[in-house]
Amino acid sequence: MRDNTSDYRRLFLDGVPMMDARAPVEFAKGAFPGVVNLPLMDDSERQRVGTCYKQQGQQAAIELGHQLVSGPLKAERIAAWAAFAEANPDGYLYCFRGGLRSQIVQQWLKSEAGIDYPRVLGGYKAMRSFLIDTTEQAQAQCQFILVGGMTGTGKTEVIAQLDNSLDLEGHANHRGSSFGKRATGQPAQIDFENALAIDLLRKRAAGHQQFVLEDEGRLIGRCSLPLELYQGMQDFPLVWLEDSLAGRTERILKDYVTDLCAEFVEQLGPEAGFKAFAERLQQSLANILKRLGGERYQRLAAIMDQALLEQERRGAVDLHRGWIEALLVEYYDPMYAYQRENKAGRIEFVGEQAAVLEYLRQRAER
Repeated sequence: MRDNTSDYRRLFLDGVPMMDARAPVEFAKGAFPGVVNLPLMDDSERQRVGTCYKQQGQQAAIELGHQLVSGPLKAERIAAWAAFAEANPDGYLYCFRGGLRSQIVQQWLKSEAGIDYPRVLGGYKAMRSFLIDTTEQAQAQCQFILVGGMTGTGKTEVIAQLDNSLDLEGHANHRGSSFGKRATGQPAQIDFENALAIDLLRKRAAGHQQFVLEDEGRLIGRCSLPLELYQGMQDFPLVWLEDSLAGRTERILKDYVTDLCAEFVEQLGPEAGFKAFAERLQQSLANILKRLGGERYQRLAAIMDQALLEQERRGAVDLHRGWIEALLVEYYDPMYAYQRENKAGRIEFVGEQAAVLEYLRQRAER
């Protein structure tokens, strides 16, 4: 059998397949990208064993666990583990601390299925600590530069074209603004942090020591940036991305209307998808009602409602430009102009997309 491992760096750098033997409720709170949850015990079984452990001790809890996971149920779970092991001969299994649960899975795989399969020493907890340390070390040892700019200038497009960028919004599955929710949900907070840490680890291993980030608030939707990184972002240098109002309007029309509608339709079908898309757009505007003020909200909501009717009837999205342009000029632009003024001392370059990309690529080579 291959040896058990504590080489967490290699596991994440190489994307080694891993089987998580924790209960589903534990997995849902936080896991690693691409890992498969094949638990030893389900949530109710784990809860019963945990209660027994507190009341009667470890031996009684182990005996109860063997009673609960026995017969056909045990055979079914072993079959699932064996299928994973056979499909991923270079993989590993783990539980929370690399202790009893993963040892039992390992033993049953050997005794019942004839498969020697190694486990991760220290389990989920040790790997999670390694990734937290990875982010903190990068924050302390690497250089960072932010891409700022008015709403719709294409900051995410710049990030996507750079080898040394970290796509915070991509990891959070959210576009970062009041309208930023995607058709699919956001990851758990820990999943977001883990994915970001692995991204940092791999890019540092590829030789990058300077990273480009989009200038973000602490929250991207409901995902919160790691505190040390967010604090650092208050002092990192910036480049400021510019584009015309027309260009920004078209970009927002594509991202927040055409593409978002397509996401919902793909997920839910034409009728239900469009309905969910329209409700999402209307709710996003309602979420900033207090900041817009009643009169302005009513005016923009009326334009949006008419645009949605036209889109549903004819598939045309032209009318959406009305509320988008008004929202940019009257709401977002004054807010970002204020932010730019406050950050002026940190801005080291200003330009449109091609110039900003060229500047950032040259900067990374210094």
